[in-house]
Amino acid sequence: MADIKASQPALDNSLSVGDKTVKNTLLQRGFKLTPDSYTTVDELIKATREDVMPELVQVYGDQGLTGFLKLTGAVNSGGSSDQIDWWEAGRRHRAYSGIDTSGTGASITISDATFIANVQKNDVVMDAETGTRFIVQAGGATTSTSSPSNAVLVKMDNSLVATGDGTSSSTLVVIGNIYGQGTNQPTGFTDPGIVRYTNPYMIVKDRYEVNGSQATNVGYVNLGGGDYRWFMYGEKEARARFEDKRELMMLFGEKRSDTAGTALDNALAGSEGYFSAIENRGIVVQNAASNPMDSFSEFDDIILELDKQGAPSEYAMYVNRKQDLAIDDMLAAGLATSVTAGLPGQFGSFQNNSDMAVQLGFKSFTRGGYTFHKHDWRLLNDPTMLGAADNNFIQGAMVPLRTVNDARSGASVPALSMHYKEANGYSREMEHWVSGGGVLGHTNNGDLGTDQAVFHYRSEVALCVRAANQHVMIKG
Repeated sequence: MADIKASQPALDNSLSVGDKTVKNTLLQRGFKLTPDSYTTVDELIKATREDVMPELVQVYGDQGLTGFLKLTGAVNSGGSSDQIDWWEAGRRHRAYSGIDTSGTGASITISDATFIANVQKNDVVMDAETGTRFIVQAGGATTSTSSPSNAVLVKMDNSLVATGDGTSSSTLVVIGNIYGQGTNQPTGFTDPGIVRYTNPYMIVKDRYEVNGSQATNVGYVNLGGGDYRWFMYGEKEARARFEDKRELMMLFGEKRSDTAGTALDNALAGSEGYFSAIENRGIVVQNAASNPMDSFSEFDDIILELDKQGAPSEYAMYVNRKQDLAIDDMLAAGLATSVTAGLPGQFGSFQNNSDMAVQLGFKSFTRGGYTFHKHDWRLLNDPTMLGAADNNFIQGAMVPLRTVNDARSGASVPALSMHYKEANGYSREMEHWVSGGGVLGHTNNGDLGTDQAVFHYRSEVALCVRAANQHVMIKG
């Protein structure tokens, strides 16, 4: 083959460095490009190494959403049924709201179904707003618990019922009963009110694939431990994303009704998540979308409700950044010294060590005998999750930091617990396995002709929210 410099000097002189079109044309015509056709030898062999930084820059920081359940003390527990069941004690004493007691005359008649099913003759009830006491003269569940009759109420002091003794929407409290001499024992009794709750398990799945070629390719970026294979990062991200999905399902999951429709198989029962449990049985604080809680009076309203629910004196608050800053401003506005001084047991959940609370990212203050440990919640700030809108529908949650007593066994149990299926050493808490057609040494997919490795993830879990009435959800 002729040398381009010797046989075509005119063409060589006209060749400009980097003109790929001309070079390709010469190669196609059988010419051989020699080193002296280039300005320098480096232009031919690219001897200078590219300066590629080996670190993978996490421009969005730690994006993991998992951790709320662990930080709040949720424990893991194995189960071997299709659902978890637990019992909670009802109120020992009961009040009935929305009762019309606005009549006048010798007596008034109450037809509210819930009220008449739970009172009987000789019971004494009191209007919680006016203080008027009434005796059930007749009706209620005295003669028939299956078909109670309307309750007839007379004033306990035997005066006529007057305007102002009741209202159109009273709350009646059963304070006791009164019987005459020689009368028989009551025929009915008050049910203890133990409530059974159930929550089905849910199955969460995911997968990640890599073909044999990509499994062997090496890149510039150090993915940890000196490994430069990109699929290692992809698999790590897939697993972390799966763990986030699993926790998000335990937070936002909902039960499905048997009559939900045909869009999905109704055998897919769903599972009650943390926020659903609070919406159904807990305390929901509703603020304007752009107005987080930023005053002591708003906290005082919550404290009054916590008192009604027999709540513990120590809470962890997980809030978005807007709510976090609003509380900081509230504490700095004037009463910061007195409300953050606290009590000797202020940091009880952190071994009474303020430093430990700070290390975990909590800021604490006390109010009305309650201690609140505030912590920002990445889930509510992430712009791809609940931080996608400036005024998201959840601005925070308040979790009681204590165990509760199980109504059935009397044992002390955590308020939150994550359950997973297991039996005879087999656990479905976090299953992970790899199948493949020989890629990375995995030959267990039944088809050795498949040039890929498949990473599988599976978990069967359910969240148990005991005493949900003591949890608080802050909504926008």
